[in-house]
Amino acid sequence: MQTTCRELMTMVHGMLFGGLFLMACFGVLVLLHRDRATQGAVELTAAGRRRERAYLIVMVALGWAAVFSGAYLIYPWYRAALPPGVTDLGSYPQRLLLANPQTAGWHSLGMEWKEHVAWFAPMLMTAAAFILLRYEGVTEEHRRVRSTVVWFSSIALLAACIAATFGALINKHAPVTGGTPIHLTRGAP
Repeated sequence: MQTTCRELMTMVHGMLFGGLFLMACFGVLVLLHRDRATQGAVELTAAGRRRERAYLIVMVALGWAAVFSGAYLIYPWYRAALPPGVTDLGSYPQRLLLANPQTAGWHSLGMEWKEHVAWFAPMLMTAAAFILLRYEGVTEEHRRVRSTVVWFSSIALLAACIAATFGALINKHAPVTGGTPIHLTRGAP
């Protein structure tokens, strides 16, 4: 069993950074609605507050890791220039999609949306996390602050879902491949 460096980085980008970021965004929405589902305010211990702060910081870091790895590692491999005379488009995902009229839309719509909409998710979640960290405890008392954070988090989750969906579907039709082979198992092929 083997994979390549580019395939591994694509998995880290999408499944590790992106997947965990999606779950963390949903977790923030659950966290925000937790107090509404209980009677009275939920008092966290000092250790609970530290874990909540760490959760928010890690969530923001995952979002930025997903966006930066996609923009500066995966996307250049996706857009690799086609050398003259090359007929096998397997290592040139963008050209592979554009070569077939039935898959060209995956680039013109899917990738264009993915590369722009994806940036909204970590930006909005950074703002939401900042508000939650800076005004800790205030969100329970002030509905407008809480509502703003819920909206930021919901839009961020939607943007991340759009980017993840397009990314998975584009990778299905034109995977980013190539690079150094990495052997996952030893022995017979």
